[in-house]
Amino acid sequence: MKSIFDAVSKDCSRIITQTYSTSFSMATKMLANSIRQDIYNIYGFVRLADEIVDSFHDYDKEALFIQFEADLESALNNKISLNPILNSFQQTYHTYSIDKDMVDAFMNSMRQDLYKTVYHTDEEYKNYIYGSADVVGLMCLKVFVNGNHEKYEALKETAMALGSAFQKVNFLRDLKADHDELNRTYFPNTDLNNLDEVSKKAIIDDIENDFAEGLKGIKQLPLEAKFGVFMAYRYYNQLLVKLKTTPALEIKSTRIRVPDYKKVELLTRSYVKYQLNLL
Repeated sequence: MKSIFDAVSKDCSRIITQTYSTSFSMATKMLANSIRQDIYNIYGFVRLADEIVDSFHDYDKEALFIQFEADLESALNNKISLNPILNSFQQTYHTYSIDKDMVDAFMNSMRQDLYKTVYHTDEEYKNYIYGSADVVGLMCLKVFVNGNHEKYEALKETAMALGSAFQKVNFLRDLKADHDELNRTYFPNTDLNNLDEVSKKAIIDDIENDFAEGLKGIKQLPLEAKFGVFMAYRYYNQLLVKLKTTPALEIKSTRIRVPDYKKVELLTRSYVKYQLNLL
């Protein structure tokens, strides 16, 4: 029965979320049950594409990506896919009328990771972040507002800012792996071999501006989404705090993380703020 396959597809997206990102999974669990699965479906799709270009080094990544892209087009056109991750994503895509150009922008940024290793200009950098992060925020916003076009238009700039902030924190946290293992440099006009405190501060100031804009939108989200998104914001903001207090040379040589006990503490404090309407 098709309903059984659909249920299995959704389970696959949920398992991918829980397996690949404990922090995002924790935040997603704080969303209302009515929208939680759709966020799993979006995360499963973007994670699978990202894994192709970032992890499958022993295989022909370009061929895998081309096949994935063809399977994606088929899933969106035919409203079914034998790939369970794409099958669950297409359901969310059609249910919330996600714009095709968002999906295309995301895939374009993922495709760049197959061959582009250095982002020389601010324009290149911003275009990559738009496709890899901002549009993911917009996809999620489509779910959060549940078809309310006026609400979507009012919040889309803040959703993009939050997506940018999350991605830039990832870039700074994963500086060593991106540079040493994947030979990638996302930050323009920055010598990562000699990252200094001045360059680090400029990057962090930019991220803090994005977070400030993103928080404005979180405060206006529907109740079904507000606490879950606020939890994700708190986690990434805590990562930024750690990065801010870590010497530049140490960031280049290690991967900064938030310990599990700190995540639980963040969850507790965030819940108190939410309950007291202190967002």
